[in-house]
Amino acid sequence: MTDKTALIQPDRGQDAIAIHLVNTDGFEAWARTLSAPQRAALAAQKFIGKGYQTAIVPDSAKDGPGWFAVGGVADPDELSSWCLAKLAEALPAGTYRRVGGPTGPALYGWQTAQYRFTRYKDDKEAEGPRVLLTQDAAAIPAAEAEAEATAMVRDLVNVPAEDMGPEQLEAVAADLAREFGAKLTVTRGDALEKGFPMVHAVGRAAARSHAPRLIELEWGAEDAPRLAVVGKGVCFDSGGLDIKTGSSMALMKKDMGGAAHALALARLIMGQRLKVRLHLLVPAVENAVAGNAFRPGDVLKSRKGLTVEITNTDAEGRLVLGDALAKASEDGAGLILDFATLTGAARVALGPDLPGLFAREDATAQALLDAGTAHDDPVWRLPLHEGYREMMASDIADLVNSASGGFAGATTAALFLDRFVGDGIDWAHFDTFAWRPAAKPGRPKGGAALGLRAAWHMLQARYPD
Repeated sequence: MTDKTALIQPDRGQDAIAIHLVNTDGFEAWARTLSAPQRAALAAQKFIGKGYQTAIVPDSAKDGPGWFAVGGVADPDELSSWCLAKLAEALPAGTYRRVGGPTGPALYGWQTAQYRFTRYKDDKEAEGPRVLLTQDAAAIPAAEAEAEATAMVRDLVNVPAEDMGPEQLEAVAADLAREFGAKLTVTRGDALEKGFPMVHAVGRAAARSHAPRLIELEWGAEDAPRLAVVGKGVCFDSGGLDIKTGSSMALMKKDMGGAAHALALARLIMGQRLKVRLHLLVPAVENAVAGNAFRPGDVLKSRKGLTVEITNTDAEGRLVLGDALAKASEDGAGLILDFATLTGAARVALGPDLPGLFAREDATAQALLDAGTAHDDPVWRLPLHEGYREMMASDIADLVNSASGGFAGATTAALFLDRFVGDGIDWAHFDTFAWRPAAKPGRPKGGAALGLRAAWHMLQARYPD
C-alpha cells in the first residue's frame, strides 16, 4: 500500500487544491455559482453530480493551481467511507482539501483507494500520493489504523500460496508478537497429532516446507475480559482427494482469507490497546494430495474428543477450525469470533460483498450488524437452525464433516463449528469471501477485508476504555 502516513494530514492552512462535493439534486444550484467557461468544462465532462462522477474545473483565482476538483456523491452532508475514493483514484498527485464540509468517514476510503499490490509487478501508471487535509486531526490515527489493517488483509490474500504458506503466516504472527510484546506459541508438524489431530490430518500431505501448524498469540492483561479470534489458514486448497477442478482451484490462494482477517483484527486490537486479554488462533495448513492424504470415509479424532466421519475432503476448513475453536474454549474466552472462507453456499446466497454472519447470541449478532451498517462494512445474518443438525449425523461417528444433498450448506458448516465451541460461550462466525472479483471505488479487485471493520467497531463498543 502507498505509505499511509502521507495520505491524510491535519489541515493547518497548507496550500491545497479544492474539492467540491455535490449531488444531482443540488447540482443546478451549485453550477449557477460558476462562470460560463466552468459550466462548459463540466458539460464537456458530462458531470451532473451522479455518485462517483469526477471532474476538473478551470479556476482563475489568484495564487491558486488553476483548477479545482468536483465529485458526485449521494449526500454531501452525510458522507460514507467511499465518497472521496473515486477522487483519490482519479486525481493527479497533490494535496487536496474538501470545501464546505468535513471529511468524516471518507478519510478511510481516501487511503484504501490508493492501495497497490506491487510485490511482483511495478505499477508504472500509478500516481501518488494524493494527500487529503482534514480539520479533524483527532480522527487520523483511527482512520490510518483501519486502512492499514485493510491493506494487511489485501496483501496477505493477494500473495500466491508458494510465498504465503503456513510458515509465512507464522512469520506474520511472529512479527506481530515482537511489535506488541505478545506471547507466541506454535505447534508444528507431527506434534499436532496429539493435541490438534484434525489440523494434522488436513495438513499432513503437504510438502515439508508447507508443514501444518497451530499458531497462537496471547496479549493483554491477565485479568482483562478474554477474547479469542480464530482464522482459517488454509493456504492453498486443492480439495484433497476430492480434488477441485482447475477453475475452482484457481483462486484457492485466498482460502487463508480468514487468517488474514484474524491477524489484521489482532493488529487493530493490540495497536489500539483494546482492554482485552486476546487469544489469537490460526490453524495453518495446505490441503494437498499425496499418499498420506486423509481420505473420504476416514474417521478423525478431534481435540474436543468428538469423532468426525469424512464425507468430503474439500470441506477441510471446518476441521482445522474445530480444533482451534476447542482450544479457544478451553482457555476461558468470554467471546469467540472466527473468520473463514468456508462455503460456496454463502456466496451463492449472498454474493461476494456480504459475509454471512452466524451467532449464538442475538445481542452480539445485532451489535455486529449495526457496526457493519454504520461503518460501510455490511454483513448479513444467517440462521443456526437447530432442525438442520440432523443433516450432520453419521452412522459410525459423532458427526460428518459435510452434509449430503447440498441444502443449507453455509448453515450446516456453521452448525459443525458450533459443536466445537464450549457450552455457554458467546460465539460469532463470519463466512467471508475475502476477495473482490470486480473493482469499486476504494475497493480494488483482489484480496478484500469483508467483515473486519464490523467486528472491530463492535469490539470497541463492547470493550470501551
